[in-house]
Amino acid sequence: MSISITAAANERMRHFLASAPAAAGVRFGVKRTGCSGFAYVVDLAESMDDGDRLLEVDGVPLIVSDKSLSLVDGTVIDFQRHGLNASFVFHNPNSTGECGCGESFTVS
Repeated sequence: MSISITAAANERMRHFLASAPAAAGVRFGVKRTGCSGFAYVVDLAESMDDGDRLLEVDGVPLIVSDKSLSLVDGTVIDFQRHGLNASFVFHNPNSTGECGCGESFTVS
């Protein structure tokens, strides 16, 4: 099981965690949605749930559910700014396609 984060994503996640010191970590996973099937979820996790795994990635506590593990294994999480827009960007070797709007992805 490996998930990597770039320096920019690390900085952004640490900023989130600093604003919520009681958080258990950053939740990363997927949910069923969109026209292609899955969308990424990145959020602060107040606690760990049954079936969660805690991964320490470059000093950032990353919480991933067992259900998401096989879908995000090998993913590199980046954080990019484009003008006034800023967002996490995911490079997932398991993704076999994306929808036209870029909001969801497919895994075969």
